[in-house]
Amino acid sequence: MKVINIRTRGWTDIVDITTQVQKELEKEKIGNGLAHLFVIGSTASLTTIEDDENLFADLKEILEKIAPYKKNWQHHKTWSDDNGAAHLRASLFGPSLTIPIINSKLFLGTWQRIVLIDFDTHPREREIIVSLIKT
Repeated sequence: MKVINIRTRGWTDIVDITTQVQKELEKEKIGNGLAHLFVIGSTASLTTIEDDENLFADLKEILEKIAPYKKNWQHHKTWSDDNGAAHLRASLFGPSLTIPIINSKLFLGTWQRIVLIDFDTHPREREIIVSLIKT
């Protein structure tokens, strides 16, 4: 098991972590298997997406329609905070992702990248647990 630490800006910050995950894979010399990733926390998620700033803007726009930051969510009553939208957005994507490993490489599509999305309302230090499974 490995840990990748990522500093984020919050507010639906999208961070490409593909290279960091591949580096962890190369250290272990796994020919074929699975890379399982899990982000700790309930206001961040992992997914795949094309590395395109315009697509990132589109994703942020649609999420603002689904779970706007400025809405007074019921969750705000629980802790007197402002990150209800962050929790809802993270729940839509989920905290984990599994990628096949073939010939010591992450088996991703041509434009497909692994991204951490931090939805919280302030910068954070995020920890991603990387479990590499040889098959």
